[in-house]
Amino acid sequence: MSVWDQVVGQEAAIAPLQAAVAQPAAMTHAWIITGPPGSGRSHAARAFAAALQCLEGGCGTCRACTTAISGAHADVTVLATEKVTISIDEVRDLISTAQSSPSEGRWRVIIVEDADRMTERTSNVLLKSIEEPPPRTVWVLCAPSGEDIAVTIRSRSRKVSLRMPDPEVVARLLIERDGVEPELARQCAYAAQSHIGVARRLARDPAARARRDQVLALATDIRGVGDAVLAAADLVAVAEEDAKAATEERDVEERNALLRTLGADDGGRLPPALRSQVKQLEDDQKRRATRHKRDVMDRAIVDLMSLYRDVAAVHVGAAQPLINESHRGHIEALAARTELADTMRCLDALSTTRDRLASNVAPLLALEAMALALRPRVAA
Repeated sequence: MSVWDQVVGQEAAIAPLQAAVAQPAAMTHAWIITGPPGSGRSHAARAFAAALQCLEGGCGTCRACTTAISGAHADVTVLATEKVTISIDEVRDLISTAQSSPSEGRWRVIIVEDADRMTERTSNVLLKSIEEPPPRTVWVLCAPSGEDIAVTIRSRSRKVSLRMPDPEVVARLLIERDGVEPELARQCAYAAQSHIGVARRLARDPAARARRDQVLALATDIRGVGDAVLAAADLVAVAEEDAKAATEERDVEERNALLRTLGADDGGRLPPALRSQVKQLEDDQKRRATRHKRDVMDRAIVDLMSLYRDVAAVHVGAAQPLINESHRGHIEALAARTELADTMRCLDALSTTRDRLASNVAPLLALEAMALALRPRVAA
């Protein structure tokens, strides 16, 4: 299986990357891969890196391919931040790495996932390396949109735009690669709106499907101000619990590993010279937890938006599959007691909430305003 087979539903979009591998004249030193979350930006970037290192252009089975895809190749560096922003120090480390020649491969490839998380100041630090790239070094930046990257970097890079794959293609991938039962695979692919990672999590984790069903129930559970306030508090609590479950054990392991490295794992008091390093780790862990909470809340809002889009589709009689087919009865009942204008108002409120959360508005306040906006305006 070729490395490109993992980039599903993007045959036309990745053609420039494949051409650059096959024809050196089509190669350039900096690429920007854009596409909505779940479109496969990081998969495309890693496939490109593997193909550049592979003597056969990405066979998928040789050592160069397998190590590049997994992130273990000596000449493929991947920055995948779990924090809210990418720091200047992280970018400086990448620039230092980019200056050295490939040690075993044909190219030195630097992949920056979530490049939209670079601040303007950080982007300016990266710019010089993009302007004057070392020979045999390739930068690959991934972001939802080209507008999320500084214009000075965009103007010096070649852009590849991905789109969301067809949900049927994602369902087929779950069936063939993960062994998911066909009906469940199709349900999860549509529910995830073709986001491959989310679809796989839903297919593998019944608890994740149950949490999603709980979020969708908000559309009819909110009847008054009290319901709205409680629903917002529940969403924040779920996000905090999810973040704690996902990061707590890892945080402890990282702290213990750092203390062992510093020679201070005997439970004694840390000397002042070492406290700053532990404090830095704790700060990084807090940022990671903050991002995870935001991601959980954002995904909940996206799921609610999918439900209201289905309601709007029923309102206008659109002949297309519902995103939440398993909730058809719920959707049709909601459509029967509301009007299209009401549904569009709810979609606007959800979109506004996403913007507020991205702008660092206090999550509880943003979600309370959202929940109040979801209250029915038309009597049942």
